[in-house]
Amino acid sequence: MSKYPISMAELDKRFDTREACLSYLAELRWPAGFICPHCASRKAWHMSNGLMLCSNCRYQQSILAGTIFQNTHIPLQTWFRAMWLLCANKNGMSAQNLQRLLGLRSYNTAWLCLHKLRRAMVRPGRERLSGIVEVDEAYLGGPQEGKRGRGEFGKELVFVAAEIRGKKIGRIRLRCIPDVSGNTLELSVTEEIQKGAVIKSDGWSGYSGIKSLGYGHEVAIKGDGELAAIVLPRCHLVVSLLKRWILGTLQGNVGKGHLQDYLNEFTFRFNRRSSKSRGLLFYRLAELAVATAPNPRSTIIPQHGPEDD
Repeated sequence: MSKYPISMAELDKRFDTREACLSYLAELRWPAGFICPHCASRKAWHMSNGLMLCSNCRYQQSILAGTIFQNTHIPLQTWFRAMWLLCANKNGMSAQNLQRLLGLRSYNTAWLCLHKLRRAMVRPGRERLSGIVEVDEAYLGGPQEGKRGRGEFGKELVFVAAEIRGKKIGRIRLRCIPDVSGNTLELSVTEEIQKGAVIKSDGWSGYSGIKSLGYGHEVAIKGDGELAAIVLPRCHLVVSLLKRWILGTLQGNVGKGHLQDYLNEFTFRFNRRSSKSRGLLFYRLAELAVATAPNPRSTIIPQHGPEDD
């Protein structure tokens, strides 16, 4: 049997019970076979309550513990349909649409489900970018009165990195940053880009120290301005597509404090844009979901409740 379904109909047929969903998640979580965390035995039985029972020491290991599904009150079949819908739609899914398509009673439930999946879209220990990499910063948010340029008032700041692959764009990285100081930009570069890579940036002084950190450094322009769209075209295109996606799929509504979740989703989609199989994207997301630690409701939803998206 294929590792993943190829259509919504096949998804519903393969994962029509909780037990089928649990079995699939167990295979993803332990691809080389289950190993008991207590005695290292490889023999275990699936239990109907979602536990793995070690045949040697009788230890019971939850399949869902330590994943984004831990303590969920949403049926696993609904989670699987949510993952499929999120991956099958090229531009993603708003909470309102997900609520309608899944028949969920609460908008907040759909919103929380989406954000848990978005937080799972960053693979733990993922490879850093390599080769020649363009870097820049972007400000997201509507126009407001006040300062313009770097440090623009009322907007959220995003670090952008894009691999140069000939005339094309390779992988990208997007991360929220508090400022454009040298310390912040150097930390972003070292965490997202492999040492030995060549960094191509504008002439902002915040990048002046990265050469001493083990990177090559090419200064494309001596300052700010519209020339960035010409000499840093990949970063400029990524930001343009990101803004268009936010205005389209999310209707411009990105709740304060949740921007990184949306950047995770955009990066997941962009880096897999050449994939011809929606089922494969579903499979990758399911893999990430069982490898991601739980994100309790209290860590995602602020006290005033979720913002529309």
